[in-house]
This record gives sequence, structure tokens and C-alpha cells, in this order.
Amino acid sequence: MTRKIILDLDTGIDDALAIAYALGSPELDLIGITATYGNVLVEQSVRNSLAVLEILGRTDVPVFIGVSHSRTADSFTPARISALVHGGNGIGEVEIPDARRVAERRSAVDFIIESVHRYGEDLIYIPTGASTNIVAAFEKDPTIMDVMGPIVMMGGALTVEGNVNRWTEANISQDPEAADLLFRSGIEVIMVGLDVTHQTLLTKAGTSTWRDSGTEAGRFYADMTDYYIDFETRAVDIAGCALHDPLAVAVAVDPSLVTLLPINMRVDLEGPTRGRTIGDLAGLANPVKTVGAAVEVDAERFLEEFMTRVGSVLT
Repeated sequence: MTRKIILDLDTGIDDALAIAYALGSPELDLIGITATYGNVLVEQSVRNSLAVLEILGRTDVPVFIGVSHSRTADSFTPARISALVHGGNGIGEVEIPDARRVAERRSAVDFIIESVHRYGEDLIYIPTGASTNIVAAFEKDPTIMDVMGPIVMMGGALTVEGNVNRWTEANISQDPEAADLLFRSGIEVIMVGLDVTHQTLLTKAGTSTWRDSGTEAGRFYADMTDYYIDFETRAVDIAGCALHDPLAVAVAVDPSLVTLLPINMRVDLEGPTRGRTIGDLAGLANPVKTVGAAVEVDAERFLEEFMTRVGSVLT
């Protein structure tokens, strides 16, 4: 059965890879992209998503403008590290034309609410940035929490250190309050965090196959992703890049790619560990576990699927 999905993206490099993975997965029907902030401003996220969809020939997928900042801020400025990882434009400083269309007039929050009421449990929501949009949708229409399908999020770190500091992963850090509300909502959440995404490395041997295809999309994706690989090589001395956001999409297709630890979770909101994703002591004895934290991954099988699915839309 084909599942409807919404990608909620702060469209940087691995978000663009997630778009390609979703479009290359026959099990998924991408009904829309909701823009958030993180790697870039929400306006740049919209621009990048529209441009990427156009270069992939999928101008039928609508893009919606989401909330532009966290629940506890009045504005947002990307961290300096974001430009180092993703480039100032979010896509590796590679230039592609602006799309010939614009974002939809409806807000991301309204689109989420309408889609949940239309598709119910058949809809999978996949946030790969802050949790701001989905929590704003919960607050505008709490009834969607009773009918929506699972949320497969890229974010968090349970058994490893964060990538912002020792405790905090980047997506959670953008809006810890929203992530905490999401974990405590009772919705089924699969957390695809750094525990598993750091085990999935794409090398330039992979990107060279896209470039060698000779297509515009293949060259763009190869150049963009090589920028990311070069940063990772300099920063952490590995010859590849972690496929954070595509792995979340892959788990939406096939949850057996990861081993899940059933656990009720929360996010630290105070003190030096603000943004830490951790088991909720008050909920550990509850027999109903609402979060599945991915702690192991079949990296080899995922990488094979990644190259096949992404390659199918680039070459």
C-alpha cells in the first residue's frame, strides 16, 4: 500500500537528499513539503525545496511556508556552523535557478491539519528539522492528535553525544519546548537520531555515479553533496557524510531497517543540558510506550536502498 507523507524540512543538503529518496520510493506518495527553519531561514528553505523539486521534474509537489522561529523566540538566525556544513545558501553553494512557481497560499500548519483529517492514519509526517510546525498544528486543532498516523522524526540523541554540544542534537536545539511537547503528546513517534544516522556514511564513490550520469540533477546533487562530504572530512576526519534526513524517510518506508527501543521520552528545558533527549522518569513504568528510539541500523542495506532510490530520480 502506498502511504501518503509530508516532509517538514529546513532544506539543507541532507534534506534535499531526503526529497530525492522520498520521490524514488514507490511505497510513498509525497503530498507536500512544509518548510521550517534550522539549516537556513524558512524563506530559504521554501526557495530550496521549490528549486530542488523543479530540477527533479516534480513541480506537482506543493510547498507550504511554516512557522519562522521557535516557541520561545521572536526571530531566528542560523548558527554559523550551518553555513559551514550546508553552505550559505543551504545547498552547498551550488547555484540552481529559482523555481518558476511559488509557495502555496495556505500555511504549513493549515496544510498539516487538512491532510491529517483527509488521510488519518494513512499519513506519515516526517519532520527533519524543528518540531515547531507540527506542535503548532496540534495547538490549532487538537483533534488531529487522535486520528493521525505515526511521526518519523530525524532528531535527538539517546546513547551518543549531541552535535551541538555533548547533550544536544541540532534539530532538537532549534525548539526544545516543541520537541518536548511532541514526545509527551501521546502520538506514536519514531526518533531517528544520531545514534543511527552517524552509522550511515555516503562517500564520493557514490556521488561520482550521479555526476557520471550526465544529467542536470545528477551533477547538482553530486556537487552539493560533495560540499557536505568535504566538510565532514575536515571536521571529523571521515571520508563521507552522514545521511541523517534520508534515513528517517527510509524508516518510514521500512521500519525494519532500525532496531527501536520502546521508551517514553522528554526533552530537558532548563540548565546546561537544555535540549537533551532522555527517558522520562515519570513515564518509564508506564506499559504504554509512545516513542521508539532507533538504537541500531542495518547501514549496509540502507545504503544499498539509498543509492538505488536516489539514483532512480537523478539518472
